[in-house]
Amino acid sequence: MSVRKIPKNYRNLTGLAASNKASKPFFESTLERDFLTLLDFDSNVITYDVQPVAVSWQSIENRERNYTPDVLVQYSSNGCIHSSKDTVLYEIKYRSDLKKNWLELKPKFLAAISYAKERNWCFKIMTEVEIRTIYMENARFLLPYLKVPQRLEFEEMLLHSLAKMRSCSTESLLKAIFNDKWAQAELIPILWKLIASGRISTDMNIPLTMASRIWLSR
Repeated sequence: MSVRKIPKNYRNLTGLAASNKASKPFFESTLERDFLTLLDFDSNVITYDVQPVAVSWQSIENRERNYTPDVLVQYSSNGCIHSSKDTVLYEIKYRSDLKKNWLELKPKFLAAISYAKERNWCFKIMTEVEIRTIYMENARFLLPYLKVPQRLEFEEMLLHSLAKMRSCSTESLLKAIFNDKWAQAELIPILWKLIASGRISTDMNIPLTMASRIWLSR
């Protein structure tokens, strides 16, 4: 639960993300929204909270101030690619903001590092370089397909055919099952669902198309 009310922001897009892993996950910028997309897609993320803690720090005038990092994430054991810790406190910032405001931000970040260390967490800064990737775009595309209703007969057809073909394009797999284009269209959402859930693998660092190479996950 956020420790402070997120204000309306007329400079950046603000809103509420749809998530099964967080309660009222507000975001204050499109960059934060994109980061939440990665969290929701990551099967290693158990839960996350937006601005759940306030970190105290001393200003140069020796005044006590509070700083609220953006997201606290709980990963499954060894599930975080950014840290060996299972709990990570994240700050989301554009690189231009870091460069412009570094002297102001540095004491806040140092306080957050200490705060996280005391709790056996990790503090990590994420920028658009790490967040806005082809992987993120693919994750955004695939996320809605996780909610597609299960159709076991179609899943079995796709998985069985792919097992025989070993590796092929998404389009080739559909054509191997049905010749009719309308029947193929019925398979498409189920195929993306299998990819989104990790049952079928692909290179997520290449834009997903009907020509994407796919194979069965181990």
